[in-house]
Amino acid sequence: MKHGIVLLPEHEWKVAAERWRAAEQLGYHHAWTYDHLMWRWFADRRWYGAMPTLTAAATVTASIGLGVLVATPNFRHPVALAKELGTVDDIAGGRLICGLGSGAPGYDASMLGGPDLSARERADRFDAFVELLDMVLVHGAVSRSSRWYTAAGVNFHPRAGDGRRPPFAVAATGPLGMALAARFARYWITSGPPNDFHMRPLREIMPVLRQQSRAVDAACERAGRDPAELSRLFVADAAAGGITGSLGAYEDAAGELAEAGFTDLVVHWPRPDEPYQGDERVVVEFAEKHLAGQRCE
Repeated sequence: MKHGIVLLPEHEWKVAAERWRAAEQLGYHHAWTYDHLMWRWFADRRWYGAMPTLTAAATVTASIGLGVLVATPNFRHPVALAKELGTVDDIAGGRLICGLGSGAPGYDASMLGGPDLSARERADRFDAFVELLDMVLVHGAVSRSSRWYTAAGVNFHPRAGDGRRPPFAVAATGPLGMALAARFARYWITSGPPNDFHMRPLREIMPVLRQQSRAVDAACERAGRDPAELSRLFVADAAAGGITGSLGAYEDAAGELAEAGFTDLVVHWPRPDEPYQGDERVVVEFAEKHLAGQRCE
């Protein structure tokens, strides 16, 4: 199993830089930050942009994967996002992981005056978002229009002449999103039951995770893809809590998730207050015991 850690973009860079360096030095395979204009618990607190943060993180690290968790259509256009992703990935030397999600109602959806969308409309918009983003990153030259997006005479440089692009990590709990993960992603992301922040013991949500994983398998099979090719990434500390409460709990969670077929476990760097309150020593102890010298591409 590979391990990742989320660093909230809450600190001035002189402080944040040390956290990103530490994540790499501890041996984490990937480190992530959230992509929001504003965030539900930090509406009146410092909150920095994801893409500049990842760009800066790329300059103070050398090998750790760098992930955005997750870019959404709520305030991003696929063509503009493609330009930013291509730039950050170049600076990072190909280490960027592009997390993508459909976008929930909230600050990101309302601040710019966007319309209220139904769940089905958000899913349809997400389908168009991922498809166009992939097309721009892979092919570069794009002219197309849909209900949701226009890309008129796009001639995108730098572009991947060999058809490669930063890997997508698609967050999905429903069939339409899972179909996108099967078609476009290297990683499927889940935190368990959608919009659940009860932080229950992991064992209580494992039935949901197993059901979701089976649904992803089916989506891959419908897309003609081997399900084993799709990595399964679990983000802790939302529906499931307490994983970094102790070294033993962290180890138990990693083992249980691996047994269920998950390939990646992502936790949050423990903070002194909520959300994600905890003791930093737990992630340090876990990394020193299990990750030192183990990170691989």
